[in-house]
Amino acid sequence: MKSLLQTLFIGWVWSRFLALRIEIAKDTRNHIAGLSMKFISFLGLLWILAIVFVLSLCVGDSPIGFEDLWDYVSGTSSSETTVLVIRDIRLPRTLAALLTGSALGVSGAMLQGMLRNPLASPFLLGISSGSGVCVVILFSLNSLAYWIPLGAWLGAVVSALIVFCIAYDQKRISLERLILSGVAVSSVLGSVQAIFLLRSDDTRIQNSLTWLSGTLAGREWGDLTFTWIPIVVCLLCSFVFAKQLNLALLDDDTSRSLGLSLTRLRILIGVCATLLTSCSVCIAGLVGFVGLVIPHIARLLCGGNFVYVLPFSGVLGALTVVVGDLIARMYLWELPVGIVTALFGSPFFIYLLRKRRMEGSV
Repeated sequence: MKSLLQTLFIGWVWSRFLALRIEIAKDTRNHIAGLSMKFISFLGLLWILAIVFVLSLCVGDSPIGFEDLWDYVSGTSSSETTVLVIRDIRLPRTLAALLTGSALGVSGAMLQGMLRNPLASPFLLGISSGSGVCVVILFSLNSLAYWIPLGAWLGAVVSALIVFCIAYDQKRISLERLILSGVAVSSVLGSVQAIFLLRSDDTRIQNSLTWLSGTLAGREWGDLTFTWIPIVVCLLCSFVFAKQLNLALLDDDTSRSLGLSLTRLRILIGVCATLLTSCSVCIAGLVGFVGLVIPHIARLLCGGNFVYVLPFSGVLGALTVVVGDLIARMYLWELPVGIVTALFGSPFFIYLLRKRRMEGSV
């Protein structure tokens, strides 16, 4: 009887062990399959971005296509016109679109995670209003062209700094106070911007509105000289905050119990997102839609883990702005890229949301 009980006990332990092994194997297989799908999707997006990047170098007013681009890249004989158009006109403009899109996408994803608000965007903290009012003032004063990007960058940084100073209280930063401060500062700066627009002549108003709509027309290598390094550094630094952003999605007490310093994290993310947005504003003006919607599309593709959301947002943002600029150049008159991204991107995002809701209901 005793040996029978021992045999039954050993058999039960063995069956539980096998069941546990099978469950672990299933979870591991599902996890590996999920990682593989994310990796394949990310590689697919990079491949599409590379194709669109090459296509952007072949499309424009000048009749210089893929064959001319191949001759230029391979080092064979190319005319001076081909070198001028590809190297000095199309390449810096395409790189500007890539940097702008990736900066806005990543900064939007970080701010939505930090503020726990799906409607957060890089312009929520008064960054757009600060840069906009500085640019409108410079246009109304008929300032030199090279002061416009510098004024946009300075206005974005100063307005974000004001918002964070208002929200900082008793060695902590309240999310509600931060959002309300951003709304209040944006309202004040928007009113100042409207006053200067009303006092300007038609030419200056048109120039201001073109810049406020976001444009990449006429971008040169000089426009990227002082912006590409901060953008690249901040993009790399943003991946350090990925796991901390996952913890920040919890409530404040739980996050602090897990050893997370919320005040320091919010300051660092605010600085990083402000630098990314201000540099993108310095390059291309106020390109809307990207920072707000691209993180949502990234989460539809890879889930809510910021380890994947941040790189997906960067690639999707770059792809969106490059495609938007490519479409803008195909018209008889050139449209601002910000109008194109909002006009074509918003319906696509609505379609994705409806599709996901239908799949969820099924």
